[in-house]
Amino acid sequence: MTTLQEKTVAFLTAPEGVERVELTHPWDAVADAGARPELLSTQDGEVQTYDHLDKAEARTVDRLVADVSVDDYDALVLPGGVANPDALRMDETAVRFVRDFVASGKPVAAICHAGWMLAEAEVVADRRVTSWPSLETDLRNAGADWVDEPLVTDGNLITSRKPDDLPGFTNALLESLAHGAAGTR
Repeated sequence: MTTLQEKTVAFLTAPEGVERVELTHPWDAVADAGARPELLSTQDGEVQTYDHLDKAEARTVDRLVADVSVDDYDALVLPGGVANPDALRMDETAVRFVRDFVASGKPVAAICHAGWMLAEAEVVADRRVTSWPSLETDLRNAGADWVDEPLVTDGNLITSRKPDDLPGFTNALLESLAHGAAGTR
């Protein structure tokens, strides 16, 4: 596998409600490939992950989204979980960070309910995306061409529907990071 030793990947979540596997699976793959994953949130301390509706592990926040720049990272991952993106989209700093990241052309990978952040950031108009099926109407209303497929890549946007899609989602993230990230920082 290509090593990505000089790359840093931001994982943005709310303080609570992130689906554990949607954070840890791509996080571990990024770290295993040699890149540096970094957990961003809207509050300092810890992020509480969940296995569906049951509390799972807590993860320590590395930096606040208010204290970072798109220039600090080579890619952005938006994990899902119902409560996570719903809370995150209420934070204007987080929304602006996502909007600016998509505009930068660097890879942005959103899975499951994280599509709400893409809609809130107003970055899906005329873009082909997928998500958890209940977000179809929201994403279409935001101007997206929503499809029910395991993985959709449209430019720098990488989207998937659910945890079962994580292998393809993570591979697409790593490929995008390896091919498009040379000299992006």
